[in-house]
Amino acid sequence: MGACLGVCSLLSCVSCLCGSAPCLLCGCCPSTKNSTITRLCFTFFLFLGTLVSIIMIIPGVEAELHKLPGFCEGGASILGTDGKVNCKSFLGHKSVYRMCFATAAFFFLFALTMVCVRSSKDPRASIQNGFWFFKFLILIGITVGAFYIPDGSFTSVWFYFGVVGSFLFILIQLILLIDFAHSWSQIWLHNADEGNSKSWYTALFFFTFLFYAVSIAAVVLLYVYYTKSDGCTENKVLISLNLIFCVVVSVLSILPKIQDAQPHSGLLQASIITLYTMFVTWSALANVPNKYCNPTLLVRVENSTTTAVPDGGQMTQWWDAPSIVGLVIFVLCTLFISIRSSDHAQVNKMMLTEESPAMLSGNTPALEDGVHRAYDNEEDGVSYNYTFFHICLLLASLYIMMTLTNWYRPDEHHQVLTSPWTAVWVKISSSWAGLLLYVWTLIAPVVLPDRDFS
Repeated sequence: MGACLGVCSLLSCVSCLCGSAPCLLCGCCPSTKNSTITRLCFTFFLFLGTLVSIIMIIPGVEAELHKLPGFCEGGASILGTDGKVNCKSFLGHKSVYRMCFATAAFFFLFALTMVCVRSSKDPRASIQNGFWFFKFLILIGITVGAFYIPDGSFTSVWFYFGVVGSFLFILIQLILLIDFAHSWSQIWLHNADEGNSKSWYTALFFFTFLFYAVSIAAVVLLYVYYTKSDGCTENKVLISLNLIFCVVVSVLSILPKIQDAQPHSGLLQASIITLYTMFVTWSALANVPNKYCNPTLLVRVENSTTTAVPDGGQMTQWWDAPSIVGLVIFVLCTLFISIRSSDHAQVNKMMLTEESPAMLSGNTPALEDGVHRAYDNEEDGVSYNYTFFHICLLLASLYIMMTLTNWYRPDEHHQVLTSPWTAVWVKISSSWAGLLLYVWTLIAPVVLPDRDFS
């Protein structure tokens, strides 16, 4: 009898995996919007692919990957190179590229499928919000197929896809960060007007001071570790430029005209943007392909029998500090995209996450028989653009691919994994784009006074 009940319970779970999102909500969770559960489930797929990628670059696991049938066959001789290349030297790099290719292809497939879905009444909405077991099987199938892609020019071509995708995802991160900074400041200033103003203003001052202090310490450390008195001109210029830009942005944020147009604008937002800019600068300098100017440069050589390294390099551990911080920011931004919409209508319009009438009403359906379920909040209109959401996850897949491999690529002889200048300039240009975007949020109400930027 117990076995029968167990089988019935298992079958009910399987039916939920093949059905819609409401079945996936456990009894201990509060009733939640169907759209939120769906986004979290797709984000879980992305995190699962990320976890698999991380496991594959663990040294012990990486050393065993060559045992996969056919994984190194056909990769020993790479198109456009002379001689042989030891596949074992690039197993971690190859694995991450193929795993992230699979997740990117998975989200690209759904991005195409969900074009122009307007409400949950569209039959395709049921595919978006259900059939999770079959989606999981599709992801596994694409992943298995990706591991049999011949080397050829795949790595070189996919590297540039990763560069472009990562640049776009960094811009999305910056948009979310700017929105978060403005929301944080507005909420605390509102609380200061409503309650104990002294405590709230003290908290604002503390965090502003903290962020600027960390930023100044970061600038000092960047000059100490990534510049030399007799060289490293590029590093000195990049650090100095971003330092100057951050000072200009901070001064701009407290100008009287800006304050009149945006009373909630202040140094808290500027300090957050400054700190993030210093992080991006650090991440960029960690990719400078010059060991003399970049003491954290990692080099992996094609050598499976010794630990010797060329030109003062060191054997790659795939992880360095900028990669770890970047991974944490990636997780937070992806969850932010999945769980909530912005408090600002302009950001929702830009991110295609305008709330539907059902969500704006704020009404939560009553529980049926005391069971907590996800309820359909998209009958009158979707609460987020399905295609754009999948494109965001696609870009996140490319960003995590570049982060886990430190933006490295094989050299022209496919004997060493090196850091190209491309990675440096993509990161630096993204920091400049972020600063320009923040400046625009400050001056737009002054330049265009007739438009509503609330």
